[in-house]
Amino acid sequence: MLKRLLQGCREVVSDSLKVITTLFKIMIPAILVVKLLTELGATEWLGQLLTPIMGWMGLPPEAGLIWATSLLTNIYTGVVIFFSTQGTADWTLAQVTVLGVLLLSAHNLPVEIRVAQKAGCRVLPQLLLRIGGGILLGTILHHGYRLSDSLQTTQELPWQPQPAGGGWLEWGLSQLQTLFWTALMILLLMTSLRLLRLLGIERLIEWALRPLLKLIGIAPNALSITLIGMTLGLAYGGGLLIREAEKGDIEPADVFCAISLLGLCHSLIEDTLLVLVMGADLSGILWARLAFALITIAIISRLLPRLPQQHWLYRSVHSPRTEPASH
Repeated sequence: MLKRLLQGCREVVSDSLKVITTLFKIMIPAILVVKLLTELGATEWLGQLLTPIMGWMGLPPEAGLIWATSLLTNIYTGVVIFFSTQGTADWTLAQVTVLGVLLLSAHNLPVEIRVAQKAGCRVLPQLLLRIGGGILLGTILHHGYRLSDSLQTTQELPWQPQPAGGGWLEWGLSQLQTLFWTALMILLLMTSLRLLRLLGIERLIEWALRPLLKLIGIAPNALSITLIGMTLGLAYGGGLLIREAEKGDIEPADVFCAISLLGLCHSLIEDTLLVLVMGADLSGILWARLAFALITIAIISRLLPRLPQQHWLYRSVHSPRTEPASH
């Protein structure tokens, strides 16, 4: 028993170190770029540029920079920058939840859109679906929370980095502290994921989602792969879908629907736990996001057969092997 426990701990630490190393390679340059942009006054300019869109969702201008960073990198970096805004913006629970929905709907697009493209999906429709879907859901949630007077209290953060001073040294020490807490949070998340797997929670989620996926029009031969992507992440499910699409086992239209669903709602456990650390409410980042994704794909799957031309949405990546001629 002790031997298995120690082995499990070693695997969690090893996996965490791999994730931390990969993320820090992205996050540290991003943090430096953001600092340079701030010193040059570009932060204010970018905030003003995105203010109208953020205003639709009741978010402060700082949200534009946070989301823009996540669009190009990942959710982790967006979370770090979110915590760095403390002291410049007072976030309500509703605002943090809406921001969390944006981060979950569209992030790491250079990588994830490339995965979708390799599976046969066109780039522009996927970008519109991810970014436009996030803005639409964020706007709906904002007005829903406002009209119902829900989550309007000021957000109390579970932890908060000390504000950095005006100099580069103070700022550097503050960022090191933030990176430390980020690494610790990743370790806790990886441990939580391992426990959820051991307790069978992932299997329970799959069991609960399988009837819904059939109802919205996901092809039976794409169900298992889609569930993998929804629970573990788009890279996992998308990679498997690429393989099946190249083999010709799944029709291009079914691949498009599955990839689109994964784009809107993937990594239900890990990403949701990460955004939950920001203080976001599950009503938005899990239940509303899941319902929005399922309804959207249900509509898309029923509209696709009625479209006269579909080549602008997806293409076939199947390359049939030619049999050698017999002599």
